[in-house]
Amino acid sequence: MTRIRTLALTTVAVLTLAACGSSTGDRALSGAGIGAASGAALNIVTGGSVAGAALVGGAVGAAAGALTDQEDVNLGKPWWR
Repeated sequence: MTRIRTLALTTVAVLTLAACGSSTGDRALSGAGIGAASGAALNIVTGGSVAGAALVGGAVGAAAGALTDQEDVNLGKPWWR
């Protein structure tokens, strides 16, 4: 039951962070959040180090967000703006 609850909370976190923004910083921040939550969720299901997966996912997501521009991926205005 704990895995299901954690997976549900992680899904909510990913959906909350789904807006990318237009500045490089906003895109890197939202990418890091999405990547960390996705990496953690994947390892909750498959087993392994959740913290390690969150770190790797966050780094990959931040890089992807920083290296793309608004024309590449546009999920709308971030909730913090």
